[in-house]
Amino acid sequence: MAEHYHDGNDLRLLRDMRKLAPTDFDAWLNLNNICGREDGAVPKKYRELIAVAVAVTTQCPYCIEAHAKAAKAAGATREELAETAFVAAALRAGGAATHGAMALKFFGD
Repeated sequence: MAEHYHDGNDLRLLRDMRKLAPTDFDAWLNLNNICGREDGAVPKKYRELIAVAVAVTTQCPYCIEAHAKAAKAAGATREELAETAFVAAALRAGGAATHGAMALKFFGD
């Protein structure tokens, strides 16, 4: 077992997950495939940049890698990736600020 939380070898355990819960695994995989589809109103490059933004926000290192590589392959630039990360950071900060404001309700006036 690795001494740290994230280990690339952990992805091999997805095979076990597929065997243990095949219906759920396939549903998750099909849902994940929405990001890389070629058709639709949102072009693939932007789908992947959105996926990067969500992955950065949820802090999934595997998703960050997969979707950053897919965004690059779909034509995204380094500048677009950097701006995407800052959009995600701004929204995450906004969420923290507004939730902090909501917490003030428990302190009264």
